[in-house]
Amino acid sequence: MDSGNHGAGAPVLEVEESFDSLECSLGGAAPAPSGEGGGGSKANRDARIAALLIGVILAFLYAGVFRSLVKVWWNDPDFSHGFFVPLFSGYLLWSGRRKLRNTAIEPSWWGLPLMVAAAAMLVVGTLGAELFLSRCSLVFLISGMVIFFAGWRMFRETVFPISFLLFMIPIPAIIFNRITLPLQLLASQAASYMLPALGVPVLREGNIINLPAMPLEVAEACSGIRSLISLLTLAVAYGCLVERSKLKRVALAVAAAPIAVLANSLRVVGTGLAVQYWNPEKALGFFHEFSGWIIFVVSLFTLLGLHKVMNSGAQRPAPPPGSKPHTAGGPQQ
Repeated sequence: MDSGNHGAGAPVLEVEESFDSLECSLGGAAPAPSGEGGGGSKANRDARIAALLIGVILAFLYAGVFRSLVKVWWNDPDFSHGFFVPLFSGYLLWSGRRKLRNTAIEPSWWGLPLMVAAAAMLVVGTLGAELFLSRCSLVFLISGMVIFFAGWRMFRETVFPISFLLFMIPIPAIIFNRITLPLQLLASQAASYMLPALGVPVLREGNIINLPAMPLEVAEACSGIRSLISLLTLAVAYGCLVERSKLKRVALAVAAAPIAVLANSLRVVGTGLAVQYWNPEKALGFFHEFSGWIIFVVSLFTLLGLHKVMNSGAQRPAPPPGSKPHTAGGPQQ
């Protein structure tokens, strides 16, 4: 009976010992006494080797996924923010390294089903050429590994940096197209209302705005999806860095969508005015590209201003002890 129990508990005990040694190697524990130095050094070396092997396995399994992601980030302006995402997640983990070292290591077998599911997603996604599925499997695999090797407490401490990695994954084309077309129509409709108010008569046909000078098409690149995705990513990152209230974090993320849509509508209006009153060729060339950056900066500052308004009421100093409150009609008698 005793030998059977020892055999069943051995894997968990070995995982716990390996992570204790890994924590020591990171500087989270004091060095072993001289009498135990050899064993501690060997445990640290084994932990480093295990971590290195895991990294090599991940790099081998996901080499194709990483290459495809970098290719999309580099060639598709709609998802160029992907380079920023893993760097920010890494920064969050690095800045919280002291807290992570003090978090109890309690390996859990519940991470194993998640790892198996991630492996299945990778296989199905690779065989079926479903890039979105295989890319998402990386996030699930990392989550499962944290739970399996370090436990639920460690996962709770790292869940945001891990979840933030989802922003680096491009949206599937079928969903992307369903988003961009309504944004194109919304921007053209908003411009068709604002341009006449500025003295430019228009006739809108779908996403085409007919100006007296020439027709202006609100193409997919002008839908605002690029600024929407980038602003949403920055809103989530900004809220994580500066805001403790989860409700305000959600509010900032939700506000990113209407801010981006309104800003893109103003960009279309500006392009229409430039086409009508300036030079159509220049308006659709340099001005159109440059205005995109200007509008995005304006959107970002609008988001920052909204956050300042959210916190304006909470920053009022409390009245000194013993002072009498004042009413709208003046001091109380």
